[in-house]
Amino acid sequence: MSAVIRKLSWSRIANPRIAMALAGAGLLLGMLVGATAQNSETLPKIWLPLSDLVSRVLNPTHHAATAGLHDIFTSAVLYSGDILACLGLAGMLWAHSQGWRPDPRKLLLASTVVVGIMVCLTPVGSSDTASYAAYGRIASLGRDPYQANTLLWLKAHDPAYFNVVGWLWGKQPSVYGPVATWIQSFAASIGGSSVQTTIWVLMILNGITFLAVGLLLLKTSDDPIRATLFWTANPVLIQQLVGGGHFDTFVAAAAIAAIQLARRTRSVWSDVLIGVIIGVGCGVKITAVLVALGLAWPLLRRGEYLRVTRMALAAMATVALEYSFYGLDALKPLFDGSQWVTLPSPWWFVQLIGLHLGGTKAGLALPIGILWLICMLVVAWLVYQRISADQPREVVAPFALTYAWIVVAPWVFAWYTALPWVALTQVPRNRMTRWLAIVTVVLALWHSSGGWVPPGHV
Repeated sequence: MSAVIRKLSWSRIANPRIAMALAGAGLLLGMLVGATAQNSETLPKIWLPLSDLVSRVLNPTHHAATAGLHDIFTSAVLYSGDILACLGLAGMLWAHSQGWRPDPRKLLLASTVVVGIMVCLTPVGSSDTASYAAYGRIASLGRDPYQANTLLWLKAHDPAYFNVVGWLWGKQPSVYGPVATWIQSFAASIGGSSVQTTIWVLMILNGITFLAVGLLLLKTSDDPIRATLFWTANPVLIQQLVGGGHFDTFVAAAAIAAIQLARRTRSVWSDVLIGVIIGVGCGVKITAVLVALGLAWPLLRRGEYLRVTRMALAAMATVALEYSFYGLDALKPLFDGSQWVTLPSPWWFVQLIGLHLGGTKAGLALPIGILWLICMLVVAWLVYQRISADQPREVVAPFALTYAWIVVAPWVFAWYTALPWVALTQVPRNRMTRWLAIVTVVLALWHSSGGWVPPGHV
């Protein structure tokens, strides 16, 4: 693989114009899939404004295309787009390492146009936005999205929302934090009975957050060009985070804000603010705790125990305040979700072997949970050691930990890579970039669907 990468890095792909053309083609193919909804890679019966416009021209009755060859073609288009986006990203990074110095403000402007189009297209590659909308609708109607069977309650009272939820999640209470629920509820309060409007609001909020992170990186990074290429102009991330409308964008926003503050400030109140930001991130998805551990790691090694204590107390107080609105029962779905295992994680094979030997999923959850956490720490330490010691540890440690999580976790998707990508924007050139890009695209190809196609179908 390294030999192939070295050869490609000096090929025509590293020409900036060719690289940007590949990235643009990859994004265009992804947008084409969203524009031609509904299909096997998009949400059922959801046409956001631009998708609706295209559908009215090509398919005035909004009739769903039949399964089979059409779905195979749709999937091939999206997979081709993912691969082209990866090649385009690699080419731009190689060109940058060979002296290409684009204006990051122009890259941000171009990405703003792409994001503006994408948030008006039906989400591609996942049904998560439908779940967000359903949980938001439940919360806006005064019910608790963390209680069992709340989605079944929604089926009886607002079937339009329930019917777009992925087939796998029809009985799953929310595994997202209270901050995520408040964002979802805000969108649903605007959308009301219109699930399409709610999803559109969620897409817009997500797109704004993605661009806000890009602006923060542009203003605060030591190398704004590299940071912009890794985030704002990263076609792989745009497709996964913006095109899919995933809340991992919000977690990444909290992560990079905390990292940049930790690098540049040392006052009591800045430590408290860092803790609050991490707490807010955990209120979206619990994975933000990895950033907290990554920040604490170098501080503890330097003996800065008081700083770590302030950050930890502020983060715990913030999380406690958030969950006080729903109670400890809101944590139950989260703990249940920690038992999930899926391919391509190697733990899927461990679980399969255990089940054949007479074990149960519940019984195997604890040993697998312990083993993968140990493996994560080992991989994180190896990555941490491979990156030059003269790099800021407040950046290297969060990257090492979040990258290790992506590699060894039993349950992971392409959009989860938002955390290591946003941390990597602050790490100077290193070999981990290629592996993160490869892992992201492999996950994108493995887990890419509208979330509603039953097993055994394309």
